[in-house]
Amino acid sequence: METPVLAQPAGRDKIWGILCHLSVFFAPAVGIVVPLVVYLAMRNESDYLEANAREALNFHITLLIYGLCCFVLCFFVIGFPLLFLLWVGAIIFGIIAAIKASDGRSYHYPLTLPLVS
Repeated sequence: METPVLAQPAGRDKIWGILCHLSVFFAPAVGIVVPLVVYLAMRNESDYLEANAREALNFHITLLIYGLCCFVLCFFVIGFPLLFLLWVGAIIFGIIAAIKASDGRSYHYPLTLPLVS
């Protein structure tokens, strides 16, 4: 799915948009805070920031839900490889989304629940 090019973001907006996606490298509790704060504080400033923060926030919440499911499955051993795959996928998709954000686009993560609209 091709993402639309948003209005060219200002330097500060671009940095915040990229940071929302790269916050996946932080601990889950900290990683979800960055896009949440950007979404709540700066969503009215630009469509670019709103779109990127919303997608990153939806992705982080979805990762948290999937991670909890995998944690429960760790009691049946299958959860350990699933947690590893979830972690690798989060890193890869976070990097892809940051690259798209640096190009002025918004990236829609696959298998993400649309919880924040």
